[in-house]
Amino acid sequence: MATETATPGVRKPLLSRNLTQLMLAILIGVLSGYGAILFKFLLKSMQWLFYQHGEDFLAYASEIPLWAKISMPAAGGLVVGLVVHFFASEAKGHGVPEVMQAIALRDGLIRKRVAAAKIFASAVTIGSGGSVGREGPMVQIGASIGSSIGQVFKVPGKHMRTMIGCGAAAGIAATFNAPIAGVLFALEIIIGDWGMTSFSPVVLSSVTATAISRYYFGDFPAFVIPDYAVVSPWEYLMYPALGIASGLVALSFTRILYAFEDGFEAARFMPEWIKPAIGGAMLGCVVIFYPEAFGVGYGAMNLSLTNKMGFAVLFTLIWVKILASSLTLGSGGSGGIFAPSLFIGAMTGGAFGCLMNMAFPGITASPGAYALVGMGGVVAGTTYAPITAILIIFEMTGTYSIILPLMLTCITAVVLNSTISEASIYTIKLLRRGIDITGGRERNVLQRVLVKEYMSDAVVTVPEGASLESIIWTFKTENAPYLHVVNGQGVLSGIISFRDIRPVLQEEGLMQLLIAKDIATQNPATVQTEDTLQTALDIITNKGVSQLPVVSADGTLIGSLTESTINAAYGQELVRKELAEET
Repeated sequence: MATETATPGVRKPLLSRNLTQLMLAILIGVLSGYGAILFKFLLKSMQWLFYQHGEDFLAYASEIPLWAKISMPAAGGLVVGLVVHFFASEAKGHGVPEVMQAIALRDGLIRKRVAAAKIFASAVTIGSGGSVGREGPMVQIGASIGSSIGQVFKVPGKHMRTMIGCGAAAGIAATFNAPIAGVLFALEIIIGDWGMTSFSPVVLSSVTATAISRYYFGDFPAFVIPDYAVVSPWEYLMYPALGIASGLVALSFTRILYAFEDGFEAARFMPEWIKPAIGGAMLGCVVIFYPEAFGVGYGAMNLSLTNKMGFAVLFTLIWVKILASSLTLGSGGSGGIFAPSLFIGAMTGGAFGCLMNMAFPGITASPGAYALVGMGGVVAGTTYAPITAILIIFEMTGTYSIILPLMLTCITAVVLNSTISEASIYTIKLLRRGIDITGGRERNVLQRVLVKEYMSDAVVTVPEGASLESIIWTFKTENAPYLHVVNGQGVLSGIISFRDIRPVLQEEGLMQLLIAKDIATQNPATVQTEDTLQTALDIITNKGVSQLPVVSADGTLIGSLTESTINAAYGQELVRKELAEET
C-alpha cells in the first residue's frame, strides 16, 4: 500500500514538467509560425522596395537597368552590414552554426534581439538580391524565440536545448511546409538527441507552426514536379554515381564558401560594415550575366525540374550559384545555405541526367528527375544530414517514387564527404572557432573556462645565468618537476625538467661551466590568461607535457597550469553545470 501511494507522488512532478514543456512547445510553434509569416511578408516588401516587383526575378530581370542590378544588392549589403555591426553580430551568416554554438557553450541562451535582427537583415539581403536561402534565418529566428521563451519561463538549463530545437523545427516546417523534415532537422542537426523527452515537444511545435503556415499560404508543394518514375532497374546503378557527383560538388561549395569568408576577413583595410556592400556589388555583376543567381532561385530550379535547361546552362549554373552564394555569405550577408544547396543540387542532377540521357537514352528518366534527386544529394553532402535531406525533398514535392533514388544518392554523398572531411558546412564553422561538438557536447565545458581561473602563480624560476650546481640545488629544495628560466625582465626564455640535466650529471667539471640557458628547452609551449582550458588541454595532449607556463602578451612569466589541475577543473565545472540545470 505504501508503494502504491509513493509512485504517484514521484510521477506527479515529472508529469507536470512534461506537460509544461508541451505547452511551451505549442507557444513556440505559434510564435515561430507567425515569425515565418512576418519574415515572408517582410521579404516580399523588401523586394518590392528595391525592384518594385514581387514575383520571381526571372520574370522581370530584363526590365531592371544594369546600374540597379549592381547598386541594389550593394545598398542591401550596406544596410545589413550596419545592422550586424551595431545591433546584433549573430545576424551575420547562415545562422545555424550560431544556434549550435549557443547550445554548446551558452546553455542555449540567445539574446532576445537576435530574432528581430535576423528577420530584418535576412529580408534585406534576399530582397535586394542576395544569393541565399530563407531556411537558415528561420532556424535562427525560431531558435531565438525558443530560447527567449525558455528564459522567460525559467526553463532548467538541461531542457533549453529542447526549447531551441522546438523553435528550429518550427522555423523549417513553416518555411518549407515540411513538418516531418523540420522535426528531423532539429533532432539530427540542432539537438543531437532522439529521446522521447525531446521528440514530443519538437513534433508538437513543428506541427503547430505548419498548421499556421498552411492556414495563411495553403498546402502546396514548393516545386513544379513532372511525372517521375524509374524507367529501368539499371537506373539504380546510376544514382550512387550521382551521389558521388553531388558529394564532390557539395564539398566544393563548402570549401569555396569558407575561402571567400577568409578572403573578406583578411581585408582588414576596410571596415567590417562595408564588406557586405562590396560583396553585394560583386554579386550584382554576376546577376547581370546570370539572373538565375538572384535571391533564392526557385524559378531557375523549377526550370531545371521541368527539363527546360540544357547541359551547358545547368553545368555553368552550378558554379555561378556557388560563386554568388559565397560572395553574399562570405562578405557578411545574412541568409541560409539550404536553398543554395537545393539550387546547386538541381543543376548538378540536371547536368548528370543530361549525360545519362545521351549515354543511355533507352533506360534513363528525364534530366528533371535527376535534378530532383540531385537536390537531396547536395543538401546531404553539405549538411551531413541524409535523413533530413531525404524527407525534405519528399515533403516539398509529395512524390513517393523518388525515395529509393534519394536514399542511394544521399547516403553515397554523405559517406563520401564524411570520409574526406569530418566536418559539415555547419560544424566546420564551429571548428574554425575552436568549438568541437563531434566528440560530445560535454567536451565544450572547458571552452567556457579561462586559464586565469585555475592557473597557479606559485612558479619556480631560475635566471638564465644560473649554474648547473644551482639548478640541481633548486630541484632538491623546491621539489619542483620543472624550472622556468627567465631573463632579467622576467620574460620566459626556456624550461628545464630533470631529464634535461640527467645526461650531464656524470660529466666532471660542468657544475660551474653549464648555465640554465644552455640546458633549457627553448621556446616552450605556453598559454595566456585569456586562453580557455580546452586550448591548454589540446596543447598538453599534442606536446606530450604535463604542465604549461602561463605568460602575458609580452612573454613575462606569470604562472603555470598543470594537466591534473585541468582534469580537476573539468570535474568541478560538470558538477556546477548539473547543479545549475536542476535549479
